[in-house]
Amino acid sequence: MRLLLLAVLLPLLGGCATLRYYAQAVSGHLELIRRATPINEELARDAVPDALKTKLRAVLRIREFASRELALPDNGSYKSYADLGRRYVLWNVFAAAEFSVAPVTSCFPVAGCVSYRGYFAEDGAKAEAARLRERGYDVYIGGVPAYSTLGWFDDPVLSTFIHYPDAELARLMFHELAHQLLYVKNDTRFNESFAATVEQAGVARWLTQDENQSQRAAYARLQGMRQQFVALLLKYRAILDDYYRQELPPEQKRPGKARRFAELEAEYQQLKASWGGFTGYDRWFAGKPNNATLASVALYTELVPAFTALLARETGDLPRFYAAVKELAKLSKEERDTRLQSIPLN
Repeated sequence: MRLLLLAVLLPLLGGCATLRYYAQAVSGHLELIRRATPINEELARDAVPDALKTKLRAVLRIREFASRELALPDNGSYKSYADLGRRYVLWNVFAAAEFSVAPVTSCFPVAGCVSYRGYFAEDGAKAEAARLRERGYDVYIGGVPAYSTLGWFDDPVLSTFIHYPDAELARLMFHELAHQLLYVKNDTRFNESFAATVEQAGVARWLTQDENQSQRAAYARLQGMRQQFVALLLKYRAILDDYYRQELPPEQKRPGKARRFAELEAEYQQLKASWGGFTGYDRWFAGKPNNATLASVALYTELVPAFTALLARETGDLPRFYAAVKELAKLSKEERDTRLQSIPLN
């Protein structure tokens, strides 16, 4: 019924480009729902490979843990499975001005203003990226293995992430369920940093019950590399933000911008060498990083230290933490940011 309502509203949203964007969103989600079947039915089918059944059983354990131990929504999400036959479910397009690390936002009736546009077809994302580049923007396309419908629908487990290691599978599910618990219109940074904090706290608790020491060690190593990588990108985001604020003509700023991005790539190569050659983040540099790349990372991580400190202030009690964040959500964006910045970081 909600999809039918959205289809009725489409003609009221204006412009051919807007109609095309919403049409691909509706048809893409309808296709996802069409492919989803209950996990219990998948487990009963002889044709389903044993390896997939093992992962689906892990999903059910993680799903039950999320509601029981993390107080995340107890609903029908992640109790069905959809094989999409492709690497990603969505491709998000991020854009930033030539001399800015702030993301360009797009506004929608339900989700409010967000700092990216999502496309169910890679060609659609590439076409949008080309349009933005023609207008002079830096552009980044990021493949997305999962997304949240914010509790409007029961989100299925997807083939795009089902074969992740169990800890990574848990991390992703906890993140998306956190969006169902709390979502603030027009504040992508707040939403994503909150969900990232929940995922980190959730996986730490998930792993304490796991007797597999090798899995715990592997996740700790992966998390350490992730934190170092994010710190590197945030460092250069700050460097470039300071540089762009200088009163310089564009023809002088462009070489300075290129030099700083070259320095970022050189530092990444040093960091990768310290990891023993781990190549998991090479894709970020395959298309050459730019302002939009840095903007996308900041959206997901910039407020995590403040949220983590808030969780610690609530003695790690997740329901109390959620209540505190919901109180922040009632404030204006400026007030929220001020409150978060005032929390002492340990």
